[in-house]
Amino acid sequence: MNIGVQQACRTATAYRGKLLSLTVRATSTMATEEKQPGPVESTIRQKLSQHFEPSHLDVINESYMHCVPAGSETHFKVVVVSDKFDNEAIIKRHRMVNGVLQEELEGPVHALSIMAKTPKQWEDSGGKVSKSPACRGGMGK
Repeated sequence: MNIGVQQACRTATAYRGKLLSLTVRATSTMATEEKQPGPVESTIRQKLSQHFEPSHLDVINESYMHCVPAGSETHFKVVVVSDKFDNEAIIKRHRMVNGVLQEELEGPVHALSIMAKTPKQWEDSGGKVSKSPACRGGMGK
C-alpha cells in the first residue's frame, strides 16, 4: 500500500526585522509498508531492545514529515513498553531512553519523541499511540 505525503517547507530570510524573502518548497514522498529501515532506525531498535527488553517496541521514522531530504533519518518517535519503567517517573523514563540513545542524539538524530510505558499502562491505554503534529517548518508557525 502506498501512502503519498505532501510536505511544504518554508524558509524566511530577514534583515533587521524586515522580511526579504519567503521561499516555499513542496516535497512529496511515497511511503510503502515494505520499506526497509535505515541504519539509524535499526541501531535505535537494537539498542532499545537490548537495554529495555520491551514487550512492545515501535521505532517510527517521522523524518518524512519535516523539511529534510528524502530518505533522512533525523526525526523519530519511539514507543517502548517495558517492566523496567515500573515505579519510575515519566521524566526518569525519558532520561533512561535518552541515555541509551545518547550517541544517536549527539549525531544524526535531531528530534526524538518518546512514549515510555509499563505493560499495565500500555494495556490500559488500549495500545494507542498519538499522532505526531505536523511540522511547523522550523518557524514556529
